[in-house]
Amino acid sequence: MKLAIISDIHDNLVNLKKCLNWCEQEKIGQLICLGDVTNGETLRLISEKFKNKIYLVRGNLEIYDEQETRLYANVEYCGRIGRAEIGNKKIGLCHEPYLIEEVIKSGKCDLIFYGHTHKPWEMKKRGIKCFNPGTLGGVFTKATFAVWNAENNDLELKILEIM
Repeated sequence: MKLAIISDIHDNLVNLKKCLNWCEQEKIGQLICLGDVTNGETLRLISEKFKNKIYLVRGNLEIYDEQETRLYANVEYCGRIGRAEIGNKKIGLCHEPYLIEEVIKSGKCDLIFYGHTHKPWEMKKRGIKCFNPGTLGGVFTKATFAVWNAENNDLELKILEIM
């Protein structure tokens, strides 16, 4: 199964729709959203346009009410840090990089996804690969997101403008 990993949308609905259209065409199985969705309208659009399971982490600039996440059956709201078991992998999720330590303390992880910096980045923390897909909103850098193949562990960065 392939998953799309997005972060830091900051209410850029044009970029979000373009990404979600691509996900539909490519038959992406699940979506991981690493925060800074920002408002309820953007949250609703994600849930309505992407019908499969969505893991959602709270970012530092959210203005939607956490209760709104309960309105969408396909959204698994994780709060500030989350965990998911996808295939045979244990995945850690957070928005800010400083929360990676908390994710690691919460249990074994094979891979950690995080956001916040708006820069696509890969690093290792305590031997665990940590990956940031950049900013889907295109704030400060080009709009990017990632695709992860849970079956073979391939991770690919996508630049939205060339799609």
